Amino acid sequence: MASSLFQNPTFLQPPPPTSSAARRSYFPVRCGGPRSQRGPLVKGRVLSIEAIQAIQTLKRLHRTNPPDLSHALSPTLTRLLKSDLVAALRELIRQQNCALAMRVFSTLRTEYGADLTHHAEMAKALGNCGMLEELDNLIVELEEGGEIDCGDYKGLVNLIKAVIGAKRRESMVRVYGLMKKCGWGSVVVPDEYVVQVLVNGFKSFDEIELAKEVQDECNRAFANFSRAKLDKLKI
Repeated sequence: MASSLFQNPTFLQPPPPTSSAARRSYFPVRCGGPRSQRGPLVKGRVLSIEAIQAIQTLKRLHRTNPPDLSHALSPTLTRLLKSDLVAALRELIRQQNCALAMRVFSTLRTEYGADLTHHAEMAKALGNCGMLEELDNLIVELEEGGEIDCGDYKGLVNLIKAVIGAKRRESMVRVYGLMKKCGWGSVVVPDEYVVQVLVNGFKSFDEIELAKEVQDECNRAFANFSRAKLDKLKI
């Protein structure tokens, strides 16, 4: 028996593939028809149910335009958490619905306070929508608030860029004055990139003297802060 197996090695080989296995093939499957217009998901943009419902309510009220629109909108917005207000604000900005975005921003500023990043986002949106008078009013209200965080370099430079991009010279001067009032250059070390954007912005407005003033103040501030560090090391 063993010799017969040895003489017929094909006995140990696996059987040839069947015809059904040979006919097996794979085809790509595409989900969704050509009529599907849904765009890709945007990473990081998550809206809660409350934020979505608030946006829908805002749009419905804005369409019907009741006599006291502000009073009608107030309950919808004031009940939202800060995170939901910010999400609703950014979604309306993304949709370029600046009129409703301004109402959300106003509630955010009143209920929780709006930082420089929120102001920068709103200013950029208003500039893109051509609502330049509203942008100027936004800066005036920021100035009247009397205080900004000059250490928030990212928010500050984005606000400056938004104002410069909208070509609002007077608003840019207001922002710079508010920066100095809040300790920029005296209490807060100037950021070199902020200085560069400021200088280039004033030059674009043909405000050469202001551009030179910014650069000179920056140089003095760097010298003073460096001297203070040296004195501290000596002590």
